[in-house]
Formats: sequence, C-alpha cells, structure tokens
Amino acid sequence: MIYLDNAATSLPKAPQVGEQMKYYIENVGVNINRSVYAPAAEAGLQTLELREKLSEFFGHDDPNRVIFTAGNTAALNLAIKGFLHKGDHVLVSSMEHNAVMRPLVQLGVDFDRVPCDCEGRMDVDAIKPLIRKNTRLFVLCHASNVCGTIQDAKAVGELCKLHDIAFVLDAAQSAGHIPIDFKEFNLSALSLPAHKGLLGPQGIGALLVSKEFADRLDPLIAGGTGSMSDSEELPPYLPDRFESGTPNLPGIYGWSAAMDYVNQIGITARYDKEMSLTEYFISEVEKIEGIHLVGSHRTDDRLGVVAIDYVNLDNAEAADFLEQKHGILTRCGLHCAPSAHKTLGTFPRGVVRFSLGHTTTKADINAALAAIKESLL
Repeated sequence: MIYLDNAATSLPKAPQVGEQMKYYIENVGVNINRSVYAPAAEAGLQTLELREKLSEFFGHDDPNRVIFTAGNTAALNLAIKGFLHKGDHVLVSSMEHNAVMRPLVQLGVDFDRVPCDCEGRMDVDAIKPLIRKNTRLFVLCHASNVCGTIQDAKAVGELCKLHDIAFVLDAAQSAGHIPIDFKEFNLSALSLPAHKGLLGPQGIGALLVSKEFADRLDPLIAGGTGSMSDSEELPPYLPDRFESGTPNLPGIYGWSAAMDYVNQIGITARYDKEMSLTEYFISEVEKIEGIHLVGSHRTDDRLGVVAIDYVNLDNAEAADFLEQKHGILTRCGLHCAPSAHKTLGTFPRGVVRFSLGHTTTKADINAALAAIKESLL
C-alpha cells in the first residue's frame, strides 16, 4: 500500500501516539478537574502541558486560551456560531471548505466570497471593496485541501486589523507543514485538527483565541466543567467556559506525543523534504499527456497536495484503478469544497488528489507516476 491521502488524515501517525493513548486508557483512565487523587493530577498536568505546547508552537500568548474541541470542524463551528449575530456580514475566500460554508449558511448570515484565480490564489487587493460597515469576521482557509495553494494570511491579518475585523484562520491543512505565528498574523482565532499535519489522533482539535475574541465568543455547549459547581451558570474564565463535559483524554495524550515528534523533526526540514518531492511529482505530471494539473504549478506558494484532472477518463475510475491495480490510495471527488472546485474549474467532476506526508518517499512518487501513466493506456 502507498498512502497518498494525508490531506484527509496523516498515516502513519507520529511515533508514540498510539502508545501514549494506550497508556492513558490502561494506566490512568480517570477524568480531570473533578478529583484530587494522583491519576487525575497526572491527567490534568498532561492536559496543561499540551495547551502550553500548542500555544508556544503557534506563537500564541496564553495556554488558557487554547480550547480543546472534537476536531477542526468543531473548532470552526465554535468560532463562527459563537461569534456571529443576526445582521453581521462575513468575508471568506472562494476556496473555503464546507466546515466554514455550512455553518455560515446554517446561521443565515450575509457573506461575500473574495474571488481567487484559477490556481486558487486570492488577490488581497480584492478584499477592501467588499468590506462593509457591518463586516465583523473574515474566515480564511490557509491552504487549500483540494490543490494545496497557500493564501497570504499575514496580509489578510494586517487588513483585518486596520478595519477592526476579527480574523479566523482555518489551519486544517497548513498546521504542522508551514510556520504559523498567531501574533504576527494578527489572528483572532486559529482552528487546528490534531490528526493531519500535526500527526496526532482523530477526534480532537483546538481553537486558539485572542483575549478580545474570547470576550465576544459565546459557548455552544453548556454543562459540567468541574469548576464553580455551586452555580448553574458557566464559569466566566477560560478554558472552562468552552470545555463543558469530559475531555478526550486519550486524544490529549496522543496529541501531546505527536507535538513532541513534530518539534523534534523540525517544521523547516519537514517542509523542505515534502516540497522537494512535490516539485519532482509536479514536474513529471506536467509531462504526461491526458492529465491536467489543477492549481499552482509553482512550489513556493503551495503544500504537498497535488490535484490532477483526467482529460478523457472519469476521475473516480482513475482513482479506483490506482488503488485496485497498484495499491495507491488517493482521494477523488469534490473534497467537501464545492466552492473551491468551482473556482478551479473542476466542478462537478472533481479531481484525483495526491497528498504527501512525512514518510512519503521518492519511490512512492515514482510508483504513483508509473500507475498514472498505466491508467491512461
């Protein structure tokens, strides 16, 4: 098996992720914030340490404002639904995932899409004409889950700060692959999944928030927190206010181990390796007749997410051939991002997506290239 679907979830996970999750289940297994016995204290310390690791890794200034969620989608729902009100206006790019678009549609708020070009690249100069007096929020997909194009988050953050617009960055694809600095990007909130570029387990994510954003954010879930238990009101302080119920402690143990590994291998070395393979893959794909490369042909503004469109073959049939005949696992279809595909000109047929990971080798890429060529015969 050759796994090239890391944009969906990383495989393999970082070393020690499974072991640490198993350790928690078999040797700790208790809740936090409810009791004072030793295992609860250990689990509480592990939880605090993960908040600190995430806060430091992303240039954030307060671990207490690292809110654990059920994943990146849950984090985005909290940021969007907990912040917006009737009459608000929102800006998004035309490359957004349904984890952003569906909450906006469900809320019924007014929004505008900042157009991106046919390679998924947004023109920051196109933002200002769309700003209204009631524009309250900009939500931006940092890197496309369809074609890997990276947006200029720093420039967007500067513009949002100038116009007093809250800025939420969806780092589903970028976290762990490229540097993200919360303060440098002027972020109000940063949403993260554990299981993609950060190489942790599924079922846990986080929303990192600024103090100003947190003060204007309403919880979506209410319940027990183990704090202020004499009151039926939620605690006013973070993270408790946004973390009602039992946390995903196996996920916390696993994610903490993953962050140790991500820090150990270094984000620059990892990016350089992945992009060297991506550059090679793209250069070879461009030589194959009957294949159209979707997205940027450059490597200085993208991640290792490569989308191809078969000119004379159904993309789903091609993806099935790659798996059945060669054991190459990809992702075809619309990738929960119809707006992105409309921008790229691949709606409704979709693409076949190859997404590289931290263990992808040149041999894997060569096998994929040979299989693509054979699928055209």
